[in-house]
Amino acid sequence: MGIRLSVNIKDLRIGQKAKILGFALCAGEYRHRLLSMGLTPGTVIELIRIAPLGDPVQILVRGIMLSLRKAEASILKLEQVLA
Repeated sequence: MGIRLSVNIKDLRIGQKAKILGFALCAGEYRHRLLSMGLTPGTVIELIRIAPLGDPVQILVRGIMLSLRKAEASILKLEQVLA
């Protein structure tokens, strides 16, 4: 795919893509919730929108739009994918 850089959701710009590597330490219940939304390791996400005040963020994952709070989205360990 190209060069990959380790990033956090706050480092992405609108339209940029990243691959999920895993999760930072968090409550097991919340990790399970993220997994049930399709946010599994190896999945590529795309940042679609950032709310005017910076929270929440909207991402595209597996063809579905999801809105997450920045604090929640920062749990994702990401690797930026440069085309």
